[in-house]
Amino acid sequence: MSAWLITNATLVNEGRRFEADLRVRDDRIEQIGGGLSARPGERVYDASGLWLLPGVIDAQVHFREPGMEHKGDLATEPTAAVAGGVTSYLEMPNTRPPTLDDDALEDKYRRAAGRSRANFGFYYGASNDNLEAIKRLDPRATPGVKVFMGASTGNMLVDDPAILEGIFRECRVPIITHCEDTPMIDAEMAKARAKYGEDIPVELHADIRSRAACLKSTELALSLARRFGSRLHVLHISTAEELALFEPGPVEGKRITAETCVHFLRFAREDYATRGTLIKCNPSIKEASDRAALLRAVAEDRIDVLATDHAPHTLDEKRQKYEKAPSGLPLVQDFVVAALECVHEGHFPLEQLVRKFCHAPAIRFDIAGRGFLREGYHADLTLIDPAGGTEVTRGRVLSKCGWSPFEGVRFRSRVAATFVNGELAFDGETLLGAPQGRRLEFAR
Repeated sequence: MSAWLITNATLVNEGRRFEADLRVRDDRIEQIGGGLSARPGERVYDASGLWLLPGVIDAQVHFREPGMEHKGDLATEPTAAVAGGVTSYLEMPNTRPPTLDDDALEDKYRRAAGRSRANFGFYYGASNDNLEAIKRLDPRATPGVKVFMGASTGNMLVDDPAILEGIFRECRVPIITHCEDTPMIDAEMAKARAKYGEDIPVELHADIRSRAACLKSTELALSLARRFGSRLHVLHISTAEELALFEPGPVEGKRITAETCVHFLRFAREDYATRGTLIKCNPSIKEASDRAALLRAVAEDRIDVLATDHAPHTLDEKRQKYEKAPSGLPLVQDFVVAALECVHEGHFPLEQLVRKFCHAPAIRFDIAGRGFLREGYHADLTLIDPAGGTEVTRGRVLSKCGWSPFEGVRFRSRVAATFVNGELAFDGETLLGAPQGRRLEFAR
């Protein structure tokens, strides 16, 4: 039995910031109030000077298992997540084999059980060949169906118009889309090869994976969603132009929602000069003006969810020439402190950030009993020292790939503690106990 009393904390929850104590019994939040006294057997955590947030939910990660465990797996990457204040994650289906049927989905849940330090949910994948499986999908088994609209690896590209229409018409869970247009990307790549051969400058990634390719594909996704009344969530928005397609306002009640990722809020084209292929990702990091527009969109609730798209690759893989270097950044351990830096800089208030990476993922994906500080909810908690400081060094990285795109950066905040299902899983320095992660439940 877990019994904790967290005292003297500044709780940040549902648009409010207030001083209170919080009692944990077993895996639940039992009581929130002022002046609570410790009961016999309760351990006391003095949170003076700390912000107490609901456990952070990262709604977009690639943890690489099965099939690419040399990059990351369902033990190492959740460990990095918990050390970064993330208590739950939703993982993508483009593994080997891809998660295109019920057996592959349940295999992932079995692999994570007893190994994952954070709570877990796994997206179902779409292809040109599995529409019938999507129609039969149990809505309680997955947060949503991932559709690669125009750009993907492996056999997960959905480019058959009839299949796309069928997915948007028939799918009973949120549709999650990666929107880039492959023919436009291929045309720009051909131009770059013709001019530079094998020595394409990495900063051209922003032109090859262009804003026009993003906009065209996103417009298609939204037109299908509006035609069929689908629940659509567009991933990793990277351009100012796409933002105009989405409505501002609270996530509650929206059928079409948008996400951006923390790297789009921290990097821009000029960073290719120093970070090179380490910040190569799809969609591409683009202009400083796009970064500014995305920060404004978070503030005005045009962007609903903030995530990472955590996608580890080895340094040897990333250090190849531009075209061979894979796309993706390992971000889950630095997610919370990097996002909090935007708060310190004044782009949006702390309460707004909590909405984006705690409340909104729980609402959008119907995650039961998590994402809020509420009595009776699971005791997933993230404690932040706002002035504690985090130096990003290679030696502290817990992802299996062993590096971070933020190396050399000092963030002003620090993760002071992470509780998962009522257990202290990380004390700010050390990971504690056995993995406590559980299969997420979707209230549908």
